[in-house]
Amino acid sequence: MSAVDEVGGVAEAPPLRLAVIDLGAVRHNVQAVRALVGPAEVMAVVKANGYGHGAVQVARAAIDAGATWLGVADLDEALALRDAGLDVPVLAWLHGPQAGFTQAVLRSIDVGVSSVRQLDAIAATVAELRREVGAVARVQLKIDTGLGRNGACEAEWSALFGRAAELERSGEVVVTGLFSHLSNTSDEEDRAQLARLHSAVEQARVAGVVPPIIHLASTAGALRLPETRLSMVRLGIGMYGLSPFDDATSADLGLRPAMRVEGRVISVKRVPTGSAVSYGYTYRTSAESTLALVALGYADGIPRLGSNRAPVSIGGERFRVSGRIAMDQFVADVHDASVAVGDRVVLFGDPRDGHPSAEEWAEAAETINYEIVTRVGQRIERRYVS
Repeated sequence: MSAVDEVGGVAEAPPLRLAVIDLGAVRHNVQAVRALVGPAEVMAVVKANGYGHGAVQVARAAIDAGATWLGVADLDEALALRDAGLDVPVLAWLHGPQAGFTQAVLRSIDVGVSSVRQLDAIAATVAELRREVGAVARVQLKIDTGLGRNGACEAEWSALFGRAAELERSGEVVVTGLFSHLSNTSDEEDRAQLARLHSAVEQARVAGVVPPIIHLASTAGALRLPETRLSMVRLGIGMYGLSPFDDATSADLGLRPAMRVEGRVISVKRVPTGSAVSYGYTYRTSAESTLALVALGYADGIPRLGSNRAPVSIGGERFRVSGRIAMDQFVADVHDASVAVGDRVVLFGDPRDGHPSAEEWAEAAETINYEIVTRVGQRIERRYVS
């Protein structure tokens, strides 16, 4: 039978797979961090489709809450923000060897540069564009202070700063910032990185480059190491209401998780003692029991490592995934609980609402909460609430 609404029409069936994104929580989290780190500015990091939450929607909420910059990994992500009408400063910092910078220059996207080669490529782009239109590239110098990933290493700083100063003097680029990234290994290690950043800033000044914005800290540094806040902090995982720490929950930090992932029970069956469940028979019922089938699987980003360990909530009661998570579905042994086809199944959300947390799923899957939310697949419908 079809569900019928109060005026006699057919009610919309609930989606099979759903991620509810609370933009009110995003705004709350931005405002909470802004109040803590001010006068430092806040860059809202919306790379990887806003950590799976939706880059454009989260970006708008963050700007509404007082973020002044947006951060993404690559230029395609930055251009998508521009296409959506977001005209605030945007920084993109990860580029392939053949990356083209034309649209970045034309659309005022700040390009994070980690080498003289990248600076030369940007200068060549500006020279080509100036044949038809006046153009100046906005760049931020990315240096490696000890993380060992992207960024110019110390032996390259002199050449990078010298070339940047030369291009600023010729009017081809404007250096809007200088930045690095903490390892978050320990306060001692992070302070050592901060000292190296200060050294780099001084070397840049001597070379003739004086960037107006210096930034180093992401959520972890911003919350626990005030001296790393500098001109601006990059707010990533904290904006989505998740903790970057093993010893503090979201609630401890005054943050609200923004994502709730849920599905529906699509089948219920009563089975005898010893019934095996899913591939490999890694789970068998210990008594006569009820099995609830949920149409979510690793194709939707639900980690297979959560098999037999990860929690779910049905009707406000906690159960465990039972047996191996498959591509499109998993089973929960609900024992003698009253569960029916169509019941809502919450995988993770805000623990204050009684839901399992992304951290619990991360522990079950031997990973981190960042990965749990970021991997949520596109087959899962996103709905936005405030």
